Amino acid sequence: MIRRWSPDDLAPPIGRYSHLAAVPDGHEIVFVAGQVGVLGDGELAGPDAESQARQVFANIETLLASMGAGPEHLVKLFTMVAGTEHLAGCRAAIGEAFGRWYPGGDWPAQSLVVVAALARPDLAVEIEAVVAVPRR
Repeated sequence: MIRRWSPDDLAPPIGRYSHLAAVPDGHEIVFVAGQVGVLGDGELAGPDAESQARQVFANIETLLASMGAGPEHLVKLFTMVAGTEHLAGCRAAIGEAFGRWYPGGDWPAQSLVVVAALARPDLAVEIEAVVAVPRR
């Protein structure tokens, strides 16, 4: 199992994340490319950050399932938000997903940055992930 923690001699995290995450022996590290809030047909889930971020998390769940993994296998997330006006919606979707995935608060390492823009002007959120999958 992935070990996640924040040392006692460091200020606690300012959000839903752990300062550190360690992958045990016997796991393969998988890097997930930046996911955006598109549905299976390629259309955006909505124009706002919250609907797009919800779809990003649904897409990440699909990718995890394709590897026989789940949210407990996420080591780190890197979230990019296109402008501060999208922060509240993105954070709401993170809270919703993490509430389902980590009810005990055992959150993965995570970074969130505000960027000027993403690959397309209609994209509000993009999230990359690092996953540790048990070797088969």
